[in-house]
Amino acid sequence: MLIAQLSDPHVTTGPLAAAPASGLHRALGTVLALRPRPDCVVITGDLTANGRPDEYLALREIVGAFPLPVHLVTGNHDDRESLLDTFGGTPYLAGGFSAHYHVDLPDATLVVLDSLTPGSPGGRLGDEQLAWLDGVLAGRTDAPAVVCLHHPPVAVGAPVMDGMGLVDADALAAVVGRHPHVVRVAAGHLHRQVTSAFAGTVLTTAPSTWIQVGLAMTDDEEPGFLAEPTAFLLHLIADGGCVTHTVQVSHAAGRTCWF
Repeated sequence: MLIAQLSDPHVTTGPLAAAPASGLHRALGTVLALRPRPDCVVITGDLTANGRPDEYLALREIVGAFPLPVHLVTGNHDDRESLLDTFGGTPYLAGGFSAHYHVDLPDATLVVLDSLTPGSPGGRLGDEQLAWLDGVLAGRTDAPAVVCLHHPPVAVGAPVMDGMGLVDADALAAVVGRHPHVVRVAAGHLHRQVTSAFAGTVLTTAPSTWIQVGLAMTDDEEPGFLAEPTAFLLHLIADGGCVTHTVQVSHAAGRTCWF
């Protein structure tokens, strides 16, 4: 099966709305042009720029016409209550009213975690959510599992970004490490593509569908934003494993589809 991982669209409203919205729309159109089409899309956080209700309504306008299942993940720029007000009880949150949930796909389990910590750019899962994750993973060991969250649970060598990572990463690693059928941990937040070993599996972070963050690997260097190509990740799950492809969007000559 195929899972398309998009990230960090930062949808907003007003004078600055056009670029984030068109970036997300074009990425989704590129997903539709793939053959075979992915089974679903997951957007790993920073769905909106400011977490305002009007921004979630704008996001719903974009994804509402998309014909494939879309699953939403909270990021540090999001607001949990506004997200639930707009998308609670819909398939975008697996039909529930929680920002952490799981979807039993035919050939895999998609687990979405909520690392949003209000008032902080960093993330935390907490003991209760980690216990829930442990139970979900233990409940379906015969299918590969993909665990999705916004904040990457590893330091990537970029001090500014590492300073706003997942504070209970070790606790997440302990849970994931108990479940060898976790074939991918998928994160966002960095606005860069990064691959790392993590807890006996592989961690990938997806680039942004809007704008990328510069690679700043010293303490005195600000990351800054770069108009680098936008892209998303395509996870192919087969034979008990996972292979990840990068699909270019903004600087690519490939097909796209309108929806």
